[in-house]
Amino acid sequence: MSVIVLLIGISLLVAVGFLIAFVIAVRKGQYKDTHTPAIRVLFDNETEEEKKKINNSESK
Repeated sequence: MSVIVLLIGISLLVAVGFLIAFVIAVRKGQYKDTHTPAIRVLFDNETEEEKKKINNSESK
């Protein structure tokens, strides 16, 4: 029975830790921009291709 009490206490500590981390992330603005990261994924390949073109033109 004492193991259950110990596990409940540990789980509450972990939950409070995650809650504190979430509150800190929200206050620092981690979740303000929800649109740009979704679009940034689409343009990752184009920027690498552009980098390759620039590197190829510089090497010639």
